[in-house]
Amino acid sequence: MKPSLTGILVTAALLAPGMSLAEISDKRAEEIAKELAALKAMKAELDAQSREFERRIASLESEVSDASPESAAILSAEAKRTEMATPERRPPPKPQVAPKPQSGVFEPGKGFVVARDEWGELDISAFTYARYLNQKGLDDTYTDSFGRTSNLDIRNDLQFQKITLNFKGWLFDPRFRYLLYAWTSNTSQGDPAQVVLGGNLGFQFDEAFNLYAGIGALPSTRSTNYTFPNWLKNDHRTIADEFFRGSYTSGIWANGKLAEGLEYRAMIGNNLSQLGVNAAQLDGEFNTLSGALWWMPTTGEYGPGQGMGDYEYHDEFATLFGVHFTHSREDAQGQPGTEGFENSQLRLSDGTLIFRTDPFMTGGDIRKATYQMAAVNGGFKYKGWSLEAEVYQRWLDDFVTTGPIPIDSVDDSGFQIQGSAMVIPGKLQAYAGYSQIFGDYGDPYDISVGVNYFPLGRRELRLNFQGLYLNDSPVGYSSVPFQVGANGWVFSSDLILAF
Repeated sequence: MKPSLTGILVTAALLAPGMSLAEISDKRAEEIAKELAALKAMKAELDAQSREFERRIASLESEVSDASPESAAILSAEAKRTEMATPERRPPPKPQVAPKPQSGVFEPGKGFVVARDEWGELDISAFTYARYLNQKGLDDTYTDSFGRTSNLDIRNDLQFQKITLNFKGWLFDPRFRYLLYAWTSNTSQGDPAQVVLGGNLGFQFDEAFNLYAGIGALPSTRSTNYTFPNWLKNDHRTIADEFFRGSYTSGIWANGKLAEGLEYRAMIGNNLSQLGVNAAQLDGEFNTLSGALWWMPTTGEYGPGQGMGDYEYHDEFATLFGVHFTHSREDAQGQPGTEGFENSQLRLSDGTLIFRTDPFMTGGDIRKATYQMAAVNGGFKYKGWSLEAEVYQRWLDDFVTTGPIPIDSVDDSGFQIQGSAMVIPGKLQAYAGYSQIFGDYGDPYDISVGVNYFPLGRRELRLNFQGLYLNDSPVGYSSVPFQVGANGWVFSSDLILAF
């Protein structure tokens, strides 16, 4: 056993030359006792410092093992230089462990980034919802302006309504973009275009000019200009917007920013709606044109996708003004089925399809028609409040007919207005809307009131509760809450996931 420092010092003091125990005075004994106490205190301090050194060494070695490979190499080299300059031996460092790679990160607006390197990027996003729909407040029958009576299939059911999966990103060059998607509406099972696999490819030349080809929405109204799903309502429009708008088709389009807060989009496509229409049914003219120009003068932006409602809670007064115009030569063969879940069909204001057999009860049919429609919109957002309005004017003319019909043109106009307020910022939003169509065959309208509740304080997940009153709706199909000819109240509850 090694002698202790205290023992050595005591022995040396007691056996000093020329001294005996008897000769040590009481005073000297007291001095020795004080020195021993001081030495013991010094030893305790040294022991504490040694333990602190060992703790710090262990902590630094742990950081080395958890660091990235580059940082770990630098720290290891520095540790070796320290060891060479210090005679004290230390235990070898723990083996380095490379950090686990991330399987994906979530970025709002993109979804999950599942792959990203110098060669490209792949993002996955989704939109889906479950809906309870109660149409028991509607009349059972509807009579149009020509005396034809139809029976309505009143619904009271719950559906896992729609699923959209998006795969998007860039490849080889950040300017080359792609979007591939799978899109289905379960309420439309068995109907044409119930499942769609589509997408588009594009190249972003600069801020002012980007060019795309594939399936896209005609920018005929604000709701078809890529504002979805940032709406107050969930996945459906007012009846006026639904009546006047174009839809999705294959084509080529360009978009870009002309100046700060001023943007455009222009498209040339096959027809007003290609969903459920095969290539052999198209007229071969490729003459559907649609364009939009919008200006955001006060803030230069209008929220995600220039959508509706002020969930973002703008501190500055944000404004938007837009104009849209669409022209298309349509024929009876190139029209989608009546239950296409994103269809757009030419109807009179009482809901009569102009391409149906004998639409005017005169023995004549319309085989071709020219559609032209203009829309002007504006809105503001401020501190959770929003107000949006849009007016429409549509012209149908240049008819090709078989047999007599009583008209040579149809002019319809209409408008919609929607307002909202964030009752509880980030959590609860209330909204109301009204729209009306003015036509030669009726002036239908709708009124909607609803709330959006965001249980997680994020817009990706929400609950929507809505009451919708309809007066002679001229539009409708199975994937929206209303039917053609609907009169009365419809109630719906939706659970929506959109990321």
